[in-house]
Amino acid sequence: MTVLVLARDFDPTADAVIAALAARHVPVFRTDLAAFPAQLRLDARLRNGTWTGRLWNAHHEVDLADIRSIWNRNPSPYQVDSALPADVQDFCHREAKLGFGGVLAALYVLWANHPNRCADAMFKPYQWKVAAGCGLTVADTVITNDPDAADRFISTARGDTITKALGPTGIRRDGQATTGGTRRLTGSDLATLGGVTRTAATLQPFVPKAFEVRLTVIGEDMFPIAIHAHSEAAYVDYRSDPDNLSYKLLDLSPDLAQAVARYMEKTGLAYAAFDFVVTPDGEWVMLEANTGPQMGWLEAATGAPITEAMATLLAKGTP
Repeated sequence: MTVLVLARDFDPTADAVIAALAARHVPVFRTDLAAFPAQLRLDARLRNGTWTGRLWNAHHEVDLADIRSIWNRNPSPYQVDSALPADVQDFCHREAKLGFGGVLAALYVLWANHPNRCADAMFKPYQWKVAAGCGLTVADTVITNDPDAADRFISTARGDTITKALGPTGIRRDGQATTGGTRRLTGSDLATLGGVTRTAATLQPFVPKAFEVRLTVIGEDMFPIAIHAHSEAAYVDYRSDPDNLSYKLLDLSPDLAQAVARYMEKTGLAYAAFDFVVTPDGEWVMLEANTGPQMGWLEAATGAPITEAMATLLAKGTP
């Protein structure tokens, strides 16, 4: 049976896992969603409540009944004919998503991760609520567009307050891409809180940290990797200064492992990457859980067998 990999053409992490599957003689059909409908064909039929048919391109094909698992590995969006009028493009894109995507979503196979579960889990307020219910520690948080509410939270917080984005941090301005991550509020920020009226602003107390942890969970395997910052910028947000970081594979306490397992079960995820702050007194505070994480950089830094774990999960297939 075949593993269906939905991934962009350039994706070293996908390349590594596919190579590991090939070494196990597991067939793989790899495609990007951008190939549909121009280069990728679908013939799916619903009979007696079951979707049957096939998926193919110029080089390969797979029977829908032969798919054992689907790795939803951050594929590009569907690409429709750009020569069509804009409203027709919108219609075609929507039908591709609901038709092609809907057929795949209806297959009873192992998903890593199912797009519906990813759609739920992208909301950090939902993540934090579920995590707290599963026994994980999360920071006190305010999400508001009211300056008075923001001021009350900041004035009663112990120590500094940080602001963070709830989604991707990239902004495109004047043709240039910029990124922004977690940052502490400065005096000028505190003097001009009226800016929170422009959207939903997220505020949390700055959690003192000894280090951070990226915990990659793949099926029942867990890889907790400490990320130590060696600059002020990296201390606030390690993504801002990757050249001043060091890594170490850790052991995970049974209680924390059980809480994470409960989160995975509750959200219906097959794999995820959790970000934690570990305080100087050893408390683990969950920041977020990413449903489509990059993994190769952590494996390269520590030797953790993350690629093999993903290959094992996908090869096992249908739950």
